[in-house]
Amino acid sequence: MSDFFSAAADVVSNDVSYSAAMRFAALLAFAAIGELIAERAGTLNISLEGMLLGGAFAGALGMHWTGSVTVGLLLATATGLATAVIQANMSHRLSANEFVVGLALNILVLGVASFLNSTINPVTHSAHRFAIPLLEDIPLIGEALFAQPWPMYLIYPLIPAAWWLLYRTHWGLEVRAVGENPQAVNVSGIDVNKRRRQAIYVAGITSGIGGGYLVLGQIGRFEETIVAGQGFIAIAAVIFGGWTLRGVIGGCLLFGTVNSFRLTLPTLGHELNSELLSAAPFVITIVVVAVFAHRTRAPKALATPFPHHPI
Repeated sequence: MSDFFSAAADVVSNDVSYSAAMRFAALLAFAAIGELIAERAGTLNISLEGMLLGGAFAGALGMHWTGSVTVGLLLATATGLATAVIQANMSHRLSANEFVVGLALNILVLGVASFLNSTINPVTHSAHRFAIPLLEDIPLIGEALFAQPWPMYLIYPLIPAAWWLLYRTHWGLEVRAVGENPQAVNVSGIDVNKRRRQAIYVAGITSGIGGGYLVLGQIGRFEETIVAGQGFIAIAAVIFGGWTLRGVIGGCLLFGTVNSFRLTLPTLGHELNSELLSAAPFVITIVVVAVFAHRTRAPKALATPFPHHPI
């Protein structure tokens, strides 16, 4: 036990662990912010994993074709949106089961990305690191927050933009109302399923950016296993955060820290069970969902289909 606490102390006092935690947290935040908006509209977007993976491959493809990180991110965003269009219209226009559609999309995107990756074998590299003078010199957190590849900085304007969209616009008010009482919203003349589709589109856009960031701002290359369940962990972050933006960001930071702990320990010379370390993020995710799913209040109409032609 003393070895564990000694290892934990080394991680907490090392700025590398903070940088790793921020990189993981940023990836989760890109996906979880969009998922928050989708779930506040009453739809559970299981295809988040596919949106991230599709965005990651499209980002690599854009970089391979043009050599531009910006083009890669734009193509990643478009691919995330395209995946969301399929999810949204299958679930909230054709009335297919949203869970089945989401799982099918995850498998479809994995298969297509794997085939095209083996065929094209895109060559990519990470975006340039951009450091903000003075701020990067803050002890421990300076490099983590202000000396990262530039795609990561997109998360900073995204957070207040999502807050404004969800809590300070008429559209956001309607989205939240749809997730709480769709029958009342429908009576007022608002198209419930249209708002749900639009909320999923937002999730596709943010997740596509997240997938592009994963390849172009973090890993530097595409692999079929690159997402590795992070989409599901992002959903857990929404539950942990109690369906609030502040809570979701806190959940992303928590899970990002767990991932950082897993990767930083070996670099600091500590030898712990590798299988246990690999499983730690998912074990923590299961525990968090089991505990917080019953202690927070979800939108009342979450995952409840709404008929297209209510009587």
